[in-house]
Amino acid sequence: MNIIDLRSDTVTKPTEEMREAMRRAEVGDDVYLEDPTVNHLQELAAAMLGKEAALFVPSGTMGNQVCLRLHTQIGQEVITEERSHIFNYEMGAMAAVSGVLARPVRGEDGILDWPMIEAAIRPRSAYYVAQTGLVTLENSHNMAGGAVMPLARLEEICEQSHALGLPVHLDGARIFNAATALGCEAKDLARPVDSLMFCLSKGLGAPIGSLIAGTREFIDRALAVRRMFGGSMRQVGVIAAAGIIALEKMTGRLAEDHANAQGLARGLAAIPGVQIDPEKVPTNILVFDISQTGVGTAELSAKLKALGVLANGISPREMRMVTHKDVSREDCETALRIIKTVLN
Repeated sequence: MNIIDLRSDTVTKPTEEMREAMRRAEVGDDVYLEDPTVNHLQELAAAMLGKEAALFVPSGTMGNQVCLRLHTQIGQEVITEERSHIFNYEMGAMAAVSGVLARPVRGEDGILDWPMIEAAIRPRSAYYVAQTGLVTLENSHNMAGGAVMPLARLEEICEQSHALGLPVHLDGARIFNAATALGCEAKDLARPVDSLMFCLSKGLGAPIGSLIAGTREFIDRALAVRRMFGGSMRQVGVIAAAGIIALEKMTGRLAEDHANAQGLARGLAAIPGVQIDPEKVPTNILVFDISQTGVGTAELSAKLKALGVLANGISPREMRMVTHKDVSREDCETALRIIKTVLN
């Protein structure tokens, strides 16, 4: 059976070019900063994001948490959107590792604006409450159906936060998807923030790894925190090589995934009982409500799996599907036919 895997863009397999680059990679000991391939990857990432420096880390979670550790002090609060990855899917690491609390704020379709953030900032005069130490944003926003934050809103949030002495960290796991949807460059979205993380192992197709980026001084300090977290690696060029291909070759094809997601969204919207607005699917992630179909998400997932389509429920009401390089337009059309058959 041909399996159509729409669970996530993390299920992508490395391309043959990536595999060959990994085989041929020139390597060295990265703890000594002597791996030429990872050094090249970091320089390439910094240049593409318009930042002074970048650092390779094993995962996006580690990348986010390194940045939170550097930006905050024990006992502070971190403002974050309530459906954000940092708040929901990083195992409470900000509290366990950095000793800070999340202050979740409900965004509109997952997207925050300055008034929402401003209302959550603790007054400096109230010394007896946990002080705000950091603002975090997510672009694109995973659990909000791949929603993107417009550049003007991002710039306003950063400008106002900086005026109050608050740094801003961007969880840009899919920053290249956001840039593609907005018709800008990733460096435009990276420019206003103090630090950011992005993933190579999602829509870009590399098997492992993420990068954080910021000033040279920030990344120099991040080296020690990465080491503390167990993220220092040795001959890491064998995986960094795939990341170079991801940045050079895969960022330019993301519009194809977005178009496939739009096709899926339009098809799903036509199924009785399925609730989704295709106009709110700007990238490669779809979240849709099936509560009016009479079928639960666990049941639908099981029935789809039996017919060769993999998709996950994120609540008893909502399903999530993600398009990526290993799912073709034809695969999406096949998946739609199967979904219609199951729900009808």
